[in-house]
Amino acid sequence: MSSPSRSVALVTLGCARNEVDSEELAGRLSEEGWVLVDDAAQADVAVINTCGFVEQAKKDSIDALLEANDLKETGRTQAVVAVGCLAERYGEQLAAQLPEADAVLGFDSYQDMSGHLTAILGGHAPASHTPGDRRKLLPLSPAERQNGDVALPGHGDVRRPEDVSVASPASSPRVIRARLDGRPWAPLKIASGCDRRCAFCAIPMFRGAFVSRRPSDVLAEARWLGQHDVKEIFLVSENSTSYGKDLGDLRLLDTMLPELVAVEGIERVRVSYLQPAEIRPDLLDVMTQTPGVVPYFDISFQHASEPLLRRMRRFGSRESFLTLLEQVRERSPLAGIRSNVIVGFPGETEDDIAELESFLTHARLDVVGVFGYSDEDGTEAESYADKLPDDEVAARLEHIRTLVEELNLQRAEERVGETLDILVESLGDDDDARPVGRAGQQGPDVDGVTYLETSAQLAVGDVVSAKVVATEGIDLVAEAR
Repeated sequence: MSSPSRSVALVTLGCARNEVDSEELAGRLSEEGWVLVDDAAQADVAVINTCGFVEQAKKDSIDALLEANDLKETGRTQAVVAVGCLAERYGEQLAAQLPEADAVLGFDSYQDMSGHLTAILGGHAPASHTPGDRRKLLPLSPAERQNGDVALPGHGDVRRPEDVSVASPASSPRVIRARLDGRPWAPLKIASGCDRRCAFCAIPMFRGAFVSRRPSDVLAEARWLGQHDVKEIFLVSENSTSYGKDLGDLRLLDTMLPELVAVEGIERVRVSYLQPAEIRPDLLDVMTQTPGVVPYFDISFQHASEPLLRRMRRFGSRESFLTLLEQVRERSPLAGIRSNVIVGFPGETEDDIAELESFLTHARLDVVGVFGYSDEDGTEAESYADKLPDDEVAARLEHIRTLVEELNLQRAEERVGETLDILVESLGDDDDARPVGRAGQQGPDVDGVTYLETSAQLAVGDVVSAKVVATEGIDLVAEAR
């Protein structure tokens, strides 16, 4: 058989939002005749969708670009292209420091990615992206943003799909997406950007101001996913609790969730990234009372000391956060709750750390990601004077991580005896033949898994009821009923 004339591999780093962007790029390239391959060594072009969130993510992205470049000597690869957040954030600077990349393309290049890759293979690479603050590309008022002509990766297209039948009017949006894996779950983007001004975070600068996708677009893509063997959709954004504010209705997520779980083929819906200061009782009611919406709360606390949170340009306190958790558990006693916290922020005192410890000890969170503070280019906190020494940040990071590991193990053990619904994701392997899945309380990739003990014949994508009988670290062991 002859080799395909043009092939491309998409390598995705970072969060689930990047996965959506990669699958949109894959859909665009497939439509233009590109053959999608899994192995970058077998592709004419390796497109690396980078992450630019924190220092380690940047290093991982650069390593991936260098590894792909090595394939030019050993594989089919002719060109390596950087896209994604690191490329958008640093553009020309990244290109100058990393000549191994044949092109560094920003978000505005996504719509004509096929043309750009063709030009690169022809020896006519486009100029490297010139970065800028993407918040300035849209009106300050959220209500005026929907008609803005700004590239929003992962928001799809406005034309009607040709490869899927949808029970909706002919004006329904066209889904541009190609699945890059066979998992029974998929992320689905409901918004892009963020209007918050957290002192430590650079994301709004390179992802832009907050823009919601229209519910019709979200539902059309959910139908498409349901017809492509997806059982669970994972709603992603930079801030899901702001969804609808630029569409004139902050309760749009409340009304959209029941519609999403009614989509044919979809058995459960998961919501990610909730801001504690924006969580409304009405939203909690919908998330806990709508069958098919899993009992999962990904809440961005970041810290628990009220004075330090103010320095971070955030709101809340240990008391208010614990009250919020009580409200969640009053509605859903078995809810899974995860969060992230930052330690070593400029000006953080021993009292602040003690407040964080007290919160974590009483919160009974299922999973906590702990990050040590580091300066991010262009953020407010970068200019703060009272930075902690690196060794002190490292010590606090190790201390809180050790505490969190023990607390998360305890929380997993508390689940022994609970009966949970498990989405089967794999049927085991030679090392461990037990089927593996996730309870509704476990988010994808980072929140642990559930090992199933059963004699029944299961298939990937099945949702089974199982009783937790043991734990392995934060992972659960459950007997399927």
